[in-house]
Amino acid sequence: MIGHLAYATGSPCPTVVLDARRLSADEGALRRELTEVRRYLSEAGGSHVLKIALVRPSAHPLFDLDYRFVQALPDGPDRFDFRGSCGHSILSAVVSAERAGMLPALTPGGRVRVNVLNNGDSVVCEMEETGLNEVRFTVYFVQPVGIPLPELLLTAEPCTELVSDGVSRTVSLVSTGNPYTFVDARGLGIRDHTELFAAGDELFARMARLRVAAAGRLGWSPDGAFPKIAAILPEASGRIAARAVSVPGWHPTIALTGAVCLGAATRIPGTVAWRIAEEAGHADGPLGITTPGGRTVVTVATHEIGGQPSLTWVGVGRKHVTHQGSFVLEPLAHLQFEEIAQCLALSAASV
Repeated sequence: MIGHLAYATGSPCPTVVLDARRLSADEGALRRELTEVRRYLSEAGGSHVLKIALVRPSAHPLFDLDYRFVQALPDGPDRFDFRGSCGHSILSAVVSAERAGMLPALTPGGRVRVNVLNNGDSVVCEMEETGLNEVRFTVYFVQPVGIPLPELLLTAEPCTELVSDGVSRTVSLVSTGNPYTFVDARGLGIRDHTELFAAGDELFARMARLRVAAAGRLGWSPDGAFPKIAAILPEASGRIAARAVSVPGWHPTIALTGAVCLGAATRIPGTVAWRIAEEAGHADGPLGITTPGGRTVVTVATHEIGGQPSLTWVGVGRKHVTHQGSFVLEPLAHLQFEEIAQCLALSAASV
């Protein structure tokens, strides 16, 4: 079987992209196959690759690609979380799917429509620039019929009290793109973005425990990767500073889905994100997000459905992806389709 590695700038690690048609549909068998992939990558020096994308050409007439994300967990090669998605991995999957022949050549102005099987998201990836091994995208997370903003609240309330470290803390549990826990960093003893970005293991551990409390509130496994968590603060000129926890450490920027979810959360009155956006002086228009690794801009579009604002789409631009290479996954060589197997045999014979 052929694997592809691609890296989206700002992601914690590259994504390994696999052809879902060659893998088992049964989850137990799939877990065993993905365990072999992780062991093989680890032996080759790729133990840091914790994102897996499973892709296939979509049979749905509205989509070009079916995508399923798997978060590999660092506490063992057979440990995975299938619950959520990953925006950076979606882009890596698009670039790799072109290399695998699942998509036509990516060209500036072209669009690839992705069906996210994990959560039903519709994602449109528009190419801004293309090169030999690099592509720059604008990404749109689309709600085809719109979704009322209150329905994005995982607890049906804009703010939820969670007890962590013996203290009650106010958070907002919001889900679009991925489920997120948003907390005001000042409630964690952080005064400004300089302190937030410089904070180390102590703050990370507190946020990790708060994330576990959020998972418990939702009835989810505390050992998984979801919900994600981000601490946020108001900045000047309507911007928001954000720092997020990833797997297994601090996120170097913010997840693409995190930016999408944060942007949507600022539109829901009463949430932590809405209050901080108000304090920062953010008005209608694109939202600027400052992270330890740079800045990003999110555009949120809403319209009225049944008398209440509903999410239509969220867009993030200037996302850069590099295809890092393709390789034979030897433990899954028996899953290679015949044409590739023949080509590899001929290549080996000519050496």
